[in-house]
Amino acid sequence: MSEVWTEQHIPDQRGRVAIVTGANTGLGFETARMLAARGATVVLAVRDVEKGKQAAGRIDGDVTVQALDLASLDSIRSAAADLRVAHPRIDLLINNAGVMHTPRRTTADGFELQFGTNHLGHFALTGLLLEHLLPVPGSRVVTVSSTGHRIRAAIHFDDLQWERSYNRVAAYGQAKLANLMFTYELQRRLAAHGTTLAMAAHPGVSNTELARNLPAPLRLPVTWLAPLLIQEAAMGALPTLRAATDPAAVGGQYFGPGNRTETRGYPRLVSSSPDSHDQAAQQRLWTVSEELTGVTFPLGRSRP
Repeated sequence: MSEVWTEQHIPDQRGRVAIVTGANTGLGFETARMLAARGATVVLAVRDVEKGKQAAGRIDGDVTVQALDLASLDSIRSAAADLRVAHPRIDLLINNAGVMHTPRRTTADGFELQFGTNHLGHFALTGLLLEHLLPVPGSRVVTVSSTGHRIRAAIHFDDLQWERSYNRVAAYGQAKLANLMFTYELQRRLAAHGTTLAMAAHPGVSNTELARNLPAPLRLPVTWLAPLLIQEAAMGALPTLRAATDPAAVGGQYFGPGNRTETRGYPRLVSSSPDSHDQAAQQRLWTVSEELTGVTFPLGRSRP
């Protein structure tokens, strides 16, 4: 694989349909913009439709907007139904949207907001759209994780919704760890079908709105260090785009920025924590996620 992978490496995307969640700003917007520039038909799946329309107006190409609130299973089911009608063929599903370090709140269905939005919402959306990806050779599901999956991160099966106590950093870590575990388990289940791949990516430290809920002690240091640590959203989107479009990429891979600390730089293959590779925990999380969302995938069980 190329060590310096840029926007110019994105292959021709004409004839391909890409759905990008959270695409009205930040990483999602840049991901959608670059895919559209290469000829893809792009759907901005966003909670705020008006902001989505404004974002679509800033992108050259075939771009539409779909209402999607990942904190509501009703909204996810409605959006998936609309997308299945509008797009019988889906080439790329990019699970990009997310919330970070929020005060404890719950989704419309009673899930802790970070776990419910970042993991369960995307789990449900993927399951509801997968039948339109499976027949498409070269189709991919790319889920955006974070280096936060290493920070105070574990899957708290005894208290997934943080009802006994709540720590916003640990809850974010759980959600981002769940993103990776979902990706790896999904890839094993997809392997027998031979058409669709599951991959993950992380943006490093990028200039987006996601960090607006950083705990107070971190805000000043992050401000001081910003020129050294933070890269623009267009660079932060490149790991996702490489996972989505690099012909040399294979299922189950994880891409991130290329410098030693994975905070910035051109995308390359990176590793994830040992916990993220715990297959028994991945399968348990999958089962729990199906139970909580009521969404089952048109796939069999994975094999060790």
